Amino acid sequence: MPRRLIPFMPELYYHIYNRGNNRERIFFEPDNYVYFLKKIREYLVPVSDIVVYCLMPTHYHVVGRVRETQTSEVLKTSEVSKAMMKLSVSYTKAINKRFQRVGVLFQGQFQAKPILTSEYLLNLCRYIHGNPVKDGIVADITQWPYSNYLEWIDERDGKLVDKAFVQDNFDTPDEYRKFVLEYLRSRQLPEDIQRYLNSLDK
Repeated sequence: MPRRLIPFMPELYYHIYNRGNNRERIFFEPDNYVYFLKKIREYLVPVSDIVVYCLMPTHYHVVGRVRETQTSEVLKTSEVSKAMMKLSVSYTKAINKRFQRVGVLFQGQFQAKPILTSEYLLNLCRYIHGNPVKDGIVADITQWPYSNYLEWIDERDGKLVDKAFVQDNFDTPDEYRKFVLEYLRSRQLPEDIQRYLNSLDK
């Protein structure tokens, strides 16, 4: 059966995510995270601006804005879909070779959902950045190096971040820091976003 190509619209934001098969690990050592980010730069960045990413031991989240193309129609054979498929295949092959394993690594094809409002987008950003604390991996969000939270608060000079987006939505890095920490203290998000996030676990 051919792979399903997810349609993407230029200039829209999308939440792209996937988890390990049987909810098992997809990242086993630090070099794996670094390699996955390298493949994001190689395959995804040419077709999508990266707003937020967070790589977790068993899953990943990326929020991107699809780059403008020569057509405004839905991209039936989306370059983003092709890029993500190349990324997933390339990463799986590398992991299988590194750990002498066979078979699938991810739980099926990656998923992608459009984000249609600014409020939804910003709350999703802080949820994704807060994942390492929410899941109990670290106590301090700044201790997790495999997201671009440090770039958002201007404590690291990484390339996988849309600085213009951050500056357009928050007057200072500290304003975003407080926005994320507020969520981590309360664990409360708007109901529609919480319903969406709950649906990802099913």
